[in-house]
Amino acid sequence: MIKRKVPLRKCTGCQEMKEKKQLIRVVRIDENQYTIDLTGKMSGRGAYICKNIECLEKAFKSKGLERSFKSAIPKDIYEKLRNELILNE
Repeated sequence: MIKRKVPLRKCTGCQEMKEKKQLIRVVRIDENQYTIDLTGKMSGRGAYICKNIECLEKAFKSKGLERSFKSAIPKDIYEKLRNELILNE
C-alpha cells in the first residue's frame, strides 16, 4: 500500500505545522479583497490559522496574517473568522 503525503501548513497564530485539513485558510483574491476559504481550494494567496480562538487572538496580536500577506488586513476578516470559529465549536 502506498502512503500518501499529507500536506502540512504553518498556523499564523501558534506557528505550528499542522495538517492542511485542520486549518482555516484566509485568501487574498485581489490587492485588498480577502475572504475565508473553508474548502482550501480557492485561487489566490493564502494564509492558514488553527480552528481555535486562542490562535486567532495570537495572530491578531502578533499581526501574523499581515506578515503573511505583506499588507493590512481589514478588521471584518477577523470578525468573520471569530464568528466561524464560534459556530464550529
